[in-house]
Amino acid sequence: MARTLNQPAHKRRRSPFPAVAAGATALALAGGSLALFAGGASAAVGNLVTNGGFESGLAGWTCTGTATTVGSPVHSGTGALQATPGAADTAECTQTVSVLPNTSYSLSAWVQGPYVYLGARGTGGTDPSTWFNHNSWNQLSTTFTTGANATSITLFLHGWYGQSAYLADDVSLIGPGGTPAPSPTATATPSPTGTPTPTQTPTQTPTPTATPTPTATPTGTTPPATGLPAHAITGYWQNFDNGSTPQRLSDVQSAYDIIAVSFADAVPTQTGAISFTLDPGLSKALGGYTDAQFRADIKAKQAAGKKVVLSIGGQNGAITVGDATAGAAFANSASAIIKDYGFDGVDVDLENGVQPGPLGDALHALQAKVGPGFILTMAPETIGIYSTAGAYFQLALNTKDILTVVNTQFYNSGGMNGCDGKVYNQGTVDFITSQVCTHIQGGLRPDQVGIGVPASSKAAGGGYVDPSVVNNALNCLSTGNNCGSFVPPAKWPTIRGAMTWSTNWDANNGNTFSNTVGPFVHKMP
Repeated sequence: MARTLNQPAHKRRRSPFPAVAAGATALALAGGSLALFAGGASAAVGNLVTNGGFESGLAGWTCTGTATTVGSPVHSGTGALQATPGAADTAECTQTVSVLPNTSYSLSAWVQGPYVYLGARGTGGTDPSTWFNHNSWNQLSTTFTTGANATSITLFLHGWYGQSAYLADDVSLIGPGGTPAPSPTATATPSPTGTPTPTQTPTQTPTPTATPTPTATPTGTTPPATGLPAHAITGYWQNFDNGSTPQRLSDVQSAYDIIAVSFADAVPTQTGAISFTLDPGLSKALGGYTDAQFRADIKAKQAAGKKVVLSIGGQNGAITVGDATAGAAFANSASAIIKDYGFDGVDVDLENGVQPGPLGDALHALQAKVGPGFILTMAPETIGIYSTAGAYFQLALNTKDILTVVNTQFYNSGGMNGCDGKVYNQGTVDFITSQVCTHIQGGLRPDQVGIGVPASSKAAGGGYVDPSVVNNALNCLSTGNNCGSFVPPAKWPTIRGAMTWSTNWDANNGNTFSNTVGPFVHKMP
């Protein structure tokens, strides 16, 4: 859901720090400060990565698949990593680095390409992982603290199965070094011989869902009482003007049962805390829209039976909840905003990595503060909930007892394995239904799963489907009718419904989504 037209990325919001580089902002919001580092006065603090700029080829790195260095494009210097995943390989490059126990570190890299991951393993605490999907240089940043027995960690960069080549440059791990470990010999493991079958399950992390045994609908927690209909439509309302159709909240089409106000901002001085202000640019585009009018519109929508939630994140959202302190800041600030504006809950749309333990705890704390009727929705990108081992899937499972619906973004995704192990391409009914099957067989209740699609071809970089395809997918999942080549192993009549980015793009496209999908969903038994 892009801030600008036809940008191949998810929702983009206005940065509250226009004069600061995006990467530096993300690092600052992640708490990446040298003041965090511990480890003794004699410990030297600096970049611990060997050949992080790839000026010396792959020296210091161990890579799988097809990996090399290139002279262009680069972020800086004369070299950059270029690695190409295969159908059964993520083209991962790793480096082992000596560290000190009980010490904080900041990890960053400049990357570009489809689904580039950066992270660390063996930290002895919560292993960090973050990722990006864009065709221009962007800095990924994360922080972590080593455990009591950690003396070395493994840094990693990788792409995603079957996607095109990614680039990485200027990898940095800032903090005090431990006892030096032997430098690994640069190697590149050859690609697998022959063409692997789509059903082959790769062994690299993250691991796609293997072909599951057909199961019945999983049992689980009792759905929270939210006052929502059994089948619901969710629409994101843009608190900014990006070339779609500007709307007051009162303009949002009546078909939408859940309206996600996009987006809350991070508080730069307190990690985890969020803030919200009505965007002056939107008011200007509308010829005037005051905070008082916005608040009145929230109440009017609720009086009409709608739920209005505050969405956190978006493509550029740099909100990080990585520990209990940040979790408390998030829960306290979010609770205050919800009570101030009268929101019904929150939507989690973090697209730069999540830490499911601390964030899950924070969401439970927030629910306890808000009380009964709390709405919790999520909108992970497809790759973020592709496997139960993924952090976003873990977050959904960790909050299953208070989770209303996960509306996965079934677009900007390329092709992916479905729950039957076969590869399906985005923009098809099979892609949608086979991914929903994965979510349900992974442990989510059918009433916690929805279908997320762009409202028009302008609203996303790829994966737009005609609204009739959404209706066919819901019919297939609930009754077994109107399926494509993939037929789910069970019928899930309580499937929640559908979501779109955005109500603004829907209006820009003649309300085709809400006029087509809305009536269908609301007539589902």
